Amino acid sequence: MTTKIIMDTDPGIDDAAAIAVAINNPEIELELISTVAGNVTVDKTTKNAMKLVKFFNANVPVAGGAEQPLIKPFEDAARVHGESGMPGYDFGPEPTDIPVNNAVDTLYKTIMANEEPIVLVPTGSYTNIALLLKEHPDVKTKIEKVVAMGGSIGMGNMTSAAEFNVFTDPHAAEILYKSGVPIVMVGLDVTMKALLTQKTLDTIKTLGKPGEMLGAIFSHYYEGHEGGIPMHDVNTLAYLLKPEMYQTTPYWIDVVTDGPAIGETVADIRGAYHNEKTNAEVCVNIDADAFNEWFIDEVKKMKA
Repeated sequence: MTTKIIMDTDPGIDDAAAIAVAINNPEIELELISTVAGNVTVDKTTKNAMKLVKFFNANVPVAGGAEQPLIKPFEDAARVHGESGMPGYDFGPEPTDIPVNNAVDTLYKTIMANEEPIVLVPTGSYTNIALLLKEHPDVKTKIEKVVAMGGSIGMGNMTSAAEFNVFTDPHAAEILYKSGVPIVMVGLDVTMKALLTQKTLDTIKTLGKPGEMLGAIFSHYYEGHEGGIPMHDVNTLAYLLKPEMYQTTPYWIDVVTDGPAIGETVADIRGAYHNEKTNAEVCVNIDADAFNEWFIDEVKKMKA
């Protein structure tokens, strides 16, 4: 059995690693990559997605999406991912035929064309997903679940309160969490524990052309921490493929859309404000050693 997914993404270094896993793992059927402004501008994230599809000789369509958040002014993360979003490796000539602003329509058509509900995996801001849900509410019955990288029930990484993806477009995140679709929140509570160790990074570089490429872009990832580098977006695929590595707790998640805590995801931990209802399965812990072993195994499967 394979799981059909759509990735909505803003590559970005850790997004690139997640796309690489999705393309190469035989248990995943990647139907579409839609792109959004986030780590860098949408023209760059779209080019980066196209570069990865070509690198892996994959037959996966790419659709360019939202150029800016719904309401909030756009702020990128080029300081973390470099000006191109994916520096450090020569992918060859730049793509020229860039698909522009067709993501919502393509998402809708792709989801509705599938007989069975599909899994959405957003690893950037949720702008395209929010527009899809607002413009095509009938699509909800064809979404099995949304496994979303973003948020935190602890500290943020963009502000003291907010994680980057939700901070980038908090109004889109609010629409997602109020939509009623099943959501798995894969946030900083686990991604800041799922650090690739130096030993893992050294091993990856020896694993053929894919390992060489990933090792090169990882070396330009300006988010190092004591113990290794976080692979935020890869955790969405890890959760889908190896959910036993994760501990989850159901919570109701509200999103702050203004003020100094804008972008914060607030979990009703006491079950006091929503009549004990929940709207997300929140990842709260991970086996980091198992994650490192799993990721090495995934790179070994990659062909380019």
